[in-house]
Amino acid sequence: MKIYRSPMRLMLVLLLFCLAGCREYFELNENPNQIANPPLSSLLSTTTQKTAYNSQRAGGITSYFVQYLASPGAGGSTDTYQITDYTATWDAIYFGMADLYDMKRRAQEQGASQYVGVANVMLSYHLTLIADMFGDAPFSDAFTGTTLIPTYDTEEELYTTALNLLNEGITELARTDSRVTLTASNDLIHSGDTAAWIKTAYALKARMLNKVSKTSAYKPADVLAAVSNSYKSNADDAQMSSYLQRNPWAQLAINNTNNLLDGWLSTQLVNQLNGTTYGVADPRVEKITDKTINNVYKGTVNGQGNVGGNNTVKDESYISLNSPLTGDASPLLIVSYAEVKFIEAEAALAAGEKARAYAAYLTGIRANMDKLGVAAAARDAYLANPVVGVGEAALTRDLIFKEKYVVTYLNPEAWNDARRYNYQYKGFKLPVNAALPTFIRRVAYPNGETTKNGNNVPTEVPLSEPLWWDK
Repeated sequence: MKIYRSPMRLMLVLLLFCLAGCREYFELNENPNQIANPPLSSLLSTTTQKTAYNSQRAGGITSYFVQYLASPGAGGSTDTYQITDYTATWDAIYFGMADLYDMKRRAQEQGASQYVGVANVMLSYHLTLIADMFGDAPFSDAFTGTTLIPTYDTEEELYTTALNLLNEGITELARTDSRVTLTASNDLIHSGDTAAWIKTAYALKARMLNKVSKTSAYKPADVLAAVSNSYKSNADDAQMSSYLQRNPWAQLAINNTNNLLDGWLSTQLVNQLNGTTYGVADPRVEKITDKTINNVYKGTVNGQGNVGGNNTVKDESYISLNSPLTGDASPLLIVSYAEVKFIEAEAALAAGEKARAYAAYLTGIRANMDKLGVAAAARDAYLANPVVGVGEAALTRDLIFKEKYVVTYLNPEAWNDARRYNYQYKGFKLPVNAALPTFIRRVAYPNGETTKNGNNVPTEVPLSEPLWWDK
C-alpha cells in the first residue's frame, strides 16, 4: 500500500475515521466500538480529512450536472437527471457534521478557541454542501441528543446558519487565549495555521455572499470585502492530500483500466478546452486529461454514452492519472485562490469596478495555470490571445463564467455557478434523453432519509425547481 505524507498521521486518521465517525447524525445509542472521548487532535485529523472527502463526494455527483463528466453508458441516471438515491453522500456529510459538532462541543469545554473556530468553518462548509444539493435539511435539531427524528430547517435558514458559523469561526480563530492550540500534524488542510484558516473562512464567505447574486440580498461590496481578507496566492488554497492509498479521483482512473467505467469527460468540457467551442486551445487540457488513441482530445456526450460502445481503448477522454488534479497524490481542492479571483472579478464587475474586475480575471487564469503546472510560454500565449485577453473595456460576465468553469473543474461549487448562470455556457445542451425538460436545479432526498425520518422530509418537488437563491 502506498502512503502519502505522514504514515503515523494517516494511521490515526484511519482509526478515527472508522471509530469516531461511524454513526449517523440521529444515532443516540451508545456504540461500544466507538472511542468515548477522543482527543481534540484526533478529531481534527478525522474532520479535516472528511471535509475534503465529502467535497469530492459531492463533486462526484454535481460534475455530471455541469458536464465535466459524462457516463460512458447511455442513459446514466445522474447524467440524465433521473431521481437517484444519494444516501451514501448524504450520510457521509452528516457523519462529518456529527464529528465536527463533537469537536466543537469538546473544544468549548476545554477553552480551545482555535478548535472551535476550525469546527465552525468546516461545519459551515458541510452545511452548504447539503443545502445546495437538497434544499431544506436537518441541522438545528439534528445534533442536540434529544430526538431521533430531527426537524428540517429551511434553505434560507441553513444559509444564514452557515454564514453565521463562518463569522463565529473567524472570531474564535482570531482570539489569542486558546488553551489548546491546533496540532500541525493533525490538521490535514492547513497544518495548524490559524491565519490560513481565517483566510479560508473569508474565502468561503465570499463564495456564499456571491452565491446570492440573483437575489435582492446580493451586495458586491460585501463580497469584495470578504475577498480582500482571503487568499493572496495559490499557497493559501484549502486542500487535503493525505490518503490511505490514493486520491479518490485517481481511483476512478484506475477503475477504468479494470472495466469499472466511470469518470469520462464530457464533450462540453473537452470542446471548451480543445479549441472547438471558442477557437482557442486551452493549454490546461493536457494537464486535465490525455489524448485518445486517435491523438485528439474528445469528450463523451452526456446521456449518449461512448459512441463506440462501453470500452477502455481510449477512443474518448477521461480522468487522468497524469493530471496534477487527479493523480494518486494530487490534493482534493475545497476552495482555491484562483476561484476567489473569479469571485472578485464577478463582484467587481457588478460594482462597476472594471479595472479591478479585469485584473482579477487575468490573475485567476494565471493562478490556475500555475497551479496545474502549465508552461509559462503557453500560459502567456493563452492570456494574450484576443479571445481571452479582451481588454478591460470588453470584459463581460460571460467571459468570467467561461474561464471560471475550467478553474472549478470537479468542485461542487461549479453547480452553484451553473445554476446562477442559468447554464448559459456556450454550447451547453440538455443530456440526450434527459428526464427533465430543462436543466436540473436540485436532487431528491435520499431513500435512507425518507425511510428513517420520513415524517419530516419535505414534500418532493420537481428536480427542475430552483432553490431559493436560484430564483
